[in-house]
Amino acid sequence: MSRAGREVRLASRPHGWPTPENFDLVKVSVPDPGPGQLLVRNVWMSVDPYMRGRMDDRRSYSPPYALGEVLDGGAIGEVVSSETDAFRPGDLVRHGKGWREYAVLDERAAQRVDQTVAPVSAYLGPLSGIGLTAYVGLLDVAALRPGEAVFVSAAAGAVGSLTGQIAKLKGAARVVGSAGSDEKVARLLDLGFDAAFNYRAQPVRRSLKEAAPEGIDVYFDNVGADHLEAAIACMRLNGRVAICGMISQYNATEPVPGPRNLSLAVSKRLTLRGFLLYDHLGRREQFVGEMSEWLRSGQIRYHETVVDGLENAPAAFLGLLRGENFGKMLVRL
Repeated sequence: MSRAGREVRLASRPHGWPTPENFDLVKVSVPDPGPGQLLVRNVWMSVDPYMRGRMDDRRSYSPPYALGEVLDGGAIGEVVSSETDAFRPGDLVRHGKGWREYAVLDERAAQRVDQTVAPVSAYLGPLSGIGLTAYVGLLDVAALRPGEAVFVSAAAGAVGSLTGQIAKLKGAARVVGSAGSDEKVARLLDLGFDAAFNYRAQPVRRSLKEAAPEGIDVYFDNVGADHLEAAIACMRLNGRVAICGMISQYNATEPVPGPRNLSLAVSKRLTLRGFLLYDHLGRREQFVGEMSEWLRSGQIRYHETVVDGLENAPAAFLGLLRGENFGKMLVRL
């Protein structure tokens, strides 16, 4: 029995900052699942910064969204009907077909979620690739050692807020975060950051020097631009930079200049290394084990910014790009 559902499609490609006109909300007919498939009704979906890059028609590590087609991304859904022995109605599964109310999935594309570990939505936050990104970026790419000082930019976001907490759990002597408001700064201090600053209050380099007067050993970069330049200036010898993202450039319409002090990488013997989550999936099992225990014990806390209704998913995404979230930005369907 087919049913009707809604989905969000890419109506046009943005030039610079996306607008609501770049999205279409469309009513569609949802097919029944075939052999080896299941039909899910989505209850949560994720909006993430990487989605902005996929809205452009250019080569990247993920293929671009197609014009006129439904978007996709992480989601949690309840199984409505199943043509496979692996799942039955009522099961909750994580999958990659967000931005729609109903999705037909192949059995191998769905992962059952364990509701005894954490709330279901945590599987789009700390127990998802977001948490794994923080984990491997800090521990593998930046090779954090106990006693070191860490700086995390965009620290009030989903990845940044977890990175700072993991750093403390792994023995960092000092963890500093940047955020876009005094309210977010206060929340970072409540999460256990040793210092935090509002990057809008004064030049980032000055704020970072005040927050880490003896310098930093590790920089987890989510921003680029003035944050990366400030981090290079404050780096100690043999410092390491894990480049996770550069959100300052995602909506730029002209090339953005690189750090003016990049030559310091030579004299300070710095390592600047970009990374993608897909290169570190072999660490997932160990990560899930540690993160699950941290969540159970309360050693890791996480925040969610929730927007209700699929029709408001584009607004949630635009709000994410403007930094209106603390922690993970989610849409509840």
